Parts: sequence; C-alpha cells; structure tokens
Amino acid sequence: MTTRVMIVGCGDVGTATGERLLADSRNNIEVCGVRRQANQLPPSFRKISADFSQRESFVAALAQQPADYVIYSAAATQHDEAGYRLAYVDGLQHTLDAIQHWPQAPKQLLFTSSTGVYHQADHSWVDESSPTEPQRFSGRIMLQAEQLLANSTIATSAVRFSGIYGPGRNRLINNVRSGKGAPSQPLSYSNRIHRDDCAGVLAHLIQLKQQGQSLHPVYLASDCQPTSLSDVTDWLAQQLGVPLTDLSMGRFAGSKRCSNRRLLDSGYQFQHPDFRSGYRNLLR
Repeated sequence: MTTRVMIVGCGDVGTATGERLLADSRNNIEVCGVRRQANQLPPSFRKISADFSQRESFVAALAQQPADYVIYSAAATQHDEAGYRLAYVDGLQHTLDAIQHWPQAPKQLLFTSSTGVYHQADHSWVDESSPTEPQRFSGRIMLQAEQLLANSTIATSAVRFSGIYGPGRNRLINNVRSGKGAPSQPLSYSNRIHRDDCAGVLAHLIQLKQQGQSLHPVYLASDCQPTSLSDVTDWLAQQLGVPLTDLSMGRFAGSKRCSNRRLLDSGYQFQHPDFRSGYRNLLR
C-alpha cells in the first residue's frame, strides 16, 4: 500500500522533508506538495497549486485529495501580526476544514511550530512541559495555532523548532564576515537546528507512527548544544579568519536552553548535533 503524505506550505523545510521521505527505501510513499506555485517543487512530488489565504478555493483543492499524513509547514510572508495570523492560524484552520471532507481522517497532522512560544529569559532549561507565556505576537499566535490542533478531532503533534539555519540561511555568517559579533555579557543563550534535521525530525515522527507508535502532542526540536550567541559568533569569526570589530549584535528574544530529550528518547539521531557541525558544513 502506498502511504500518501501531504505537505502544506511546501517551502524549504517541507521540500527537504518530502525528499527525505522519498529517499528512504523502507517507505512506499507518495509526497504531495501544496503551495501557491507548485511547479517549483521537485519532479518526484505530486503537486497542488493552492493558496491557503483563499479559503474557498484552497479547501476545494484539498478536499478531494485525502492523505495518510499531513505536514503543515507554512511560513509567513509578512512578518507582522496579520501575516503571522494568516499563515499559522487561518491557513491551518483552512487545512483542517479541508480534511473534514476526506472519507477518513489522516493518521497524524504535524504542525511546524516554534520555540518562540517560550518566554523564559533566565538561561533556564525548557522542555515540552515548560510554561509558555510569550510576550511577542509571534509566540502568542503560534500558541493559538497549537490550540487549534488541541481542539481538533484528529491526531496532531506540534513540533517546536528553534532557530533554523542551513542552505540559503546565511544572515549570521554574513554578519560575522562583515566583522559583527555578539558581546559575551550580558549572557544570551541561543538555540538552533539545521534545516536537514528539521526534515529528519518530521520524517522520523512519521516513521514512528508508521511503526504503530503513538506520538506526543508536542515535541521540542533543537540541537543538542544550546550555546551563547557570543560563542557562536566568536567561533564563526575564527573559522572565517576575520576580526570582530563590532560587538553590537543584540540578544535573541529571551535566553533559554532548549532540551531535546523527548526526541532523543524517541530514537532520533541528529545529523548536526551542535552548531559547529552544521556551520562547518555550510562554510565548506
């Protein structure tokens, strides 16, 4: 039997996930990518061109295309409150509306959320059970989307990714190359995950479900080494052979350390367990 995986908002992470699933010889999988311009997707994907901001046409496009698994991996094109709400709440709701037309519910819906839902700024460790009281609109909207999942009648998991880096995501490298770094004080922990591990985590969770395991409603997906931002920029400067002449790079929102223990306990092995592994690969 062919397992059908629909990836809604099939951009960088979604495409990498689909390619990861198709490359695994254990899978007999068909990947269906949904995005506004689906012709940009790999030839190996089945394609649906649909815009989640246009509810009626979007629901109609997906209603006749049932799948065994759904990955909702949209990204906001407007980085303001309206843009986030459209991408992460409205788009997800429209996807859930379309699923209601399917003859059978998917086995699991995975939603790519964010560690922006955490508010902690005291360098403490956070995990899936930690309080979430975000002050920024982005974190609050992500929590609203997660609540949509919790209130739905299908099996769902929110995967809270930390800062994603990887091919094409070179802002930090470019800042360091220009001599800009972060000060060692005040201490500011940063958390990150390579794009390829984002794809690996999502594929891993689908594999677990295929093996008959129940998934948790929330997973925190971050690499194995939370690191101060100054340590990261110092290391990058050393690798690039440039002096840091401007230490004005601001801290990220909050300062916390993200625990990936639940993922590790599930059997996931990180391709890039720390920032050195991932950035060394990019610099090469």
